[in-house]
Amino acid sequence: MSKLFRTIKDIFLIKELRVRIGNTLLFLLLFRAGATIVLPGIDMTQVSGRVKGILGLLDSFLGGSFSNASVFALGVAPYISASIIMQLLSIAWPKIQKIQREGEAGKRKIARISRILTIFIAIFQSFQYLLVTTSNNSVSIDKPFFMAMSIVILTAGTVFCMWLGEKITDKGIGNGVTMLIMVSIVSAFPAALYQEAVHRGSRGILLFVFELFFLFLIVLVVVAFTQATRKVPIQYAKQLSSSTIYGGQRQYIPFKLNSAGVMPIIFANLLIVCISFIVGIWADKFAWAANISRMLQDITSWPFNILFACLIVVFTFFYTAITVNPVQIAEDLKRNNSFIPGVTSGNATARFFDDILDRITLPSAIFLAVIAIFPAFAHMAGLSLSFSKFYGGTSLLIMVSSMLETLQQIESYLLMRRYEVIINTGARIK
Repeated sequence: MSKLFRTIKDIFLIKELRVRIGNTLLFLLLFRAGATIVLPGIDMTQVSGRVKGILGLLDSFLGGSFSNASVFALGVAPYISASIIMQLLSIAWPKIQKIQREGEAGKRKIARISRILTIFIAIFQSFQYLLVTTSNNSVSIDKPFFMAMSIVILTAGTVFCMWLGEKITDKGIGNGVTMLIMVSIVSAFPAALYQEAVHRGSRGILLFVFELFFLFLIVLVVVAFTQATRKVPIQYAKQLSSSTIYGGQRQYIPFKLNSAGVMPIIFANLLIVCISFIVGIWADKFAWAANISRMLQDITSWPFNILFACLIVVFTFFYTAITVNPVQIAEDLKRNNSFIPGVTSGNATARFFDDILDRITLPSAIFLAVIAIFPAFAHMAGLSLSFSKFYGGTSLLIMVSSMLETLQQIESYLLMRRYEVIINTGARIK
């Protein structure tokens, strides 16, 4: 416990870290304040209850802003979509690949293109959002004027959220976009916890405590899964220069078990939403279309969860294949006069990396699929719907990864502070 208090004290001793934490809290407060502002001209009593099924998962992802018809209803979702599109284009389009290889200038160009693309995606998603969540009864002003005004407001809200995310990254702690998503998710936890406690009542207090303990165990497992790596040893060749031998060091290439992150779950969600939207067009005319649409809206049904899990497994292999290039890694090793002990440089090294990726991607894909569908099983077991969403899925993975990234950044500042003390005074912070 004394070590914890000493660490907290060290955090506030570092001026830059103290300022960054203050900036982060200020930006997050602005974000949450905007999430409570409702679109003008809308009757909230007519909107509640229209967001359900797969859209309910998106609502939990945005911290309730989606169902509350907030000016930040879309949050950073359009920006994430734009980033995904740019990442896929960088693989399929040589021109984007060339821009990426330009270093910092290329990153700035990619970021500028992503911002412009975000605006167009936000306009399209704003229109779709208003069609889904509003009706003639829920709008108290002229409907065409309301649609035009709300599209402008929602798009401006997305741009402001994007700006907040970038400011948190530059002036605060952690990755700004993931921090905004994490805060949106965490903001719904107290209400979900209270709802679950009321659901269990005084007679179910022991079961409620067990649920909390089981949630704690799931978080520990997800943390271990997020941090797990497969270290591949590499050896640098010894070189002779001016009668001096240098090199010969052994290092490691860390392959993360979950190199795909939450992207497979996001891809699977997007695909299911698209399928549901397309099938819903014919739901009124054909019985089979109505059955499929109903199945895709029920996130606790077996067909939905089996389809969801299978899509996650497929997208995990797909995303890992397009983001991790064994041939490029093998070429970089050869160019830097390094090799894997016992493995020939070149094609043999590329095949070696490819075999490792195959072996670690399969358990990663299965684990992601289980984590993604686990909230549905938790709800089937009797947990309230709002509380069961914290038992897995994209929400839990984003919370864990964002917290770990923030803690690592704080730890790097503390480590730098200790090094400065050692250099200046020759003593460690006590």
